[in-house]
Amino acid sequence: MTSTPGTPGAPGSPEEPDAAVAARGPVPPGTGWPGDVATAATPVAHDADEVRQLAAGAPTLLELVARQSVCRACPRLVDWREEVARVRRRSFATEQYWGRPIPGWGDDKPEIVIVGLAPAAHGGNRTGRVFTGDRSGDFLFASLYRCGLADSPVSVTAGDGQRLRHTRMVAAVRCAPPANKPTPGERDTCAPWLAEELRRITPSARVLICLGGFAWQALWPVLRATGFVLPSRRPAFGHGAEAELGPPPVPPVPAASGAPGQPSGPAASPGPAAPPVLLLGCYHPSQQNTFTGRITPDMMDAIFRRARAYAGLDPTA
Repeated sequence: MTSTPGTPGAPGSPEEPDAAVAARGPVPPGTGWPGDVATAATPVAHDADEVRQLAAGAPTLLELVARQSVCRACPRLVDWREEVARVRRRSFATEQYWGRPIPGWGDDKPEIVIVGLAPAAHGGNRTGRVFTGDRSGDFLFASLYRCGLADSPVSVTAGDGQRLRHTRMVAAVRCAPPANKPTPGERDTCAPWLAEELRRITPSARVLICLGGFAWQALWPVLRATGFVLPSRRPAFGHGAEAELGPPPVPPVPAASGAPGQPSGPAASPGPAAPPVLLLGCYHPSQQNTFTGRITPDMMDAIFRRARAYAGLDPTA
């Protein structure tokens, strides 16, 4: 149950610090939140068509991330994430919530990409970074640290010094959804953000890890849209499930122009062949799964060690 205005410690009550009242609601872009690359001038998508246009038209990965972080294309999700940021959980009543979409985060040229379904209302929606500030993130980052893929075993807030190594985290749906369940329409509206991010990082990515069956299901249409060559039969999701994907076509290498007044050189040659990409399934590190032993630290470590080995990462890198 959430606190309501007028109850002790609730936003707007006499016992809430004045600073917390001033910080209520989502963070405006460009106001100094750690890691926020958007500004007041960043273009905002208001519907599915604008998501497609702005994702495809982003000139850089950094600008793509900025545009993701200010999206307002799904009214239900916008209302929910901002309401959570205004009301807040009692245990975080004095903290300002991010309250905006959670963009991709981590290495710009990753060998490993971790895909979740959506941020948590009081985790990523509060901290502004995926899998940061909740129990699932605690479990996940401890494993990443043990496997040499993160600088620290904990991820508490944006700006805490945490850094991913060889790894990037993204969500299929960028906004925290009510009851942790985005609708199919919301998933599809958000898909171009993920597809375009994958296009930008695919030249280096060797392994895609899906955390949970919902992320596994959501990723397949995005892979097809991005140009990956998919297996003839989609494997069922499971912990350790694997599928090897053909990478998207590499753009041809332009031929050198001839000297002025001379015929042009030969036609463009095909780009270098890209290696295959491994898709890995992993049970989600939800509290239900970790408390019941459906996923254990050893099980999660095994997924990341498999990813490191497939990507050819040195054990000490």
